Amino acid sequence: MKYEAQTTTLVEVGRLIGRVEQFRSDGCRLVQISATKNGEMYEINYSFDKDYKFENIRITIPIDQEVPSISGMYWGAFVYENEMHDLFGIQVKGINIDYKGNLIKTTIKYPFGAGAVLKGEKP
Repeated sequence: MKYEAQTTTLVEVGRLIGRVEQFRSDGCRLVQISATKNGEMYEINYSFDKDYKFENIRITIPIDQEVPSISGMYWGAFVYENEMHDLFGIQVKGINIDYKGNLIKTTIKYPFGAGAVLKGEKP
């Protein structure tokens, strides 16, 4: 079986919902959503798969920007979106099940967010 190379496409936040709708209508499944802090920005990656073809889309947002939920198209996305909120402080608008910061309990609020200081880092 031959596997195609994965692609990652940078998408503007305003085009996220339209691009995700394309994946949904093409019959792709949501594989994962992940976030990472990159300087004063967040990168959020959405991964989709159909017939062993794996595609990623990435949005890059300022730390204080809200992102739209995709849980209306991919119901299970609410887990990833609540996780992004609880660990990074990313505000996600319209999550179908919003735990309001109570899905993941941590001793530090938003431990990977803008104000967090990780072990070994200087404040």
